[in-house]
Amino acid sequence: MSGRAKLGVLVSGGGSNLQALLDACARADFPAEVALVVSNVPTAFALQRARDAGVEARVLDHKGFGARADFERALGDLLVDAGVEWVCLAGFMRLLGADFLGRFAGRVLNIHPSLLPAFPGLHAQRQALDKGVKVAGCTVHFVDAGMDTGPIIAQAAVPVLSGDDEAALSARILKEEHRLYPLVVKLAVTGGVRLEGGRVVSPLGPAVGDSSLRNPGEPG
Repeated sequence: MSGRAKLGVLVSGGGSNLQALLDACARADFPAEVALVVSNVPTAFALQRARDAGVEARVLDHKGFGARADFERALGDLLVDAGVEWVCLAGFMRLLGADFLGRFAGRVLNIHPSLLPAFPGLHAQRQALDKGVKVAGCTVHFVDAGMDTGPIIAQAAVPVLSGDDEAALSARILKEEHRLYPLVVKLAVTGGVRLEGGRVVSPLGPAVGDSSLRNPGEPG
């Protein structure tokens, strides 16, 4: 594992995006490894996914802390102690404050099931259907202290089909999430994307495939 970037993945639920990262990290040519998975929800299935992959999984229940700052300080300490260099949110249902983000400045990533800045927050797919949009998708972005407001790194767009309900649209978007997140992690840890003046710069153009549009596409 020497020379591979160490990831800390924060979860609150089922962890399908965690699984996508674990699967990617299992490949010998992938430049990162998951060093630690932390959940604020003791019953999150994502914890079992981590253990099945032989990755350390810890529970840090935010309900056991009197203040958000105390929880985030303890969370940061766990990650630092595990040697984590990059933090990936994978269905982590907590906003992170400036002090925590400062400990991992420019190295915290999140994936969200909409084409941000449209439909931040909860139930993004339902929001998209309620508004009648014709194209939906997912976004990976750097995390700031706002609700899904950080600089956008990559997006994948999918069509909204006639007759779609929330479950059908969510499944179509999730398929792209599982492709996009490992790609962005690979780019991030190898310097393939960078922040300049609060905006993300990448040398890669878009890619089309399997009824979706992804930007950026795979590196050559």
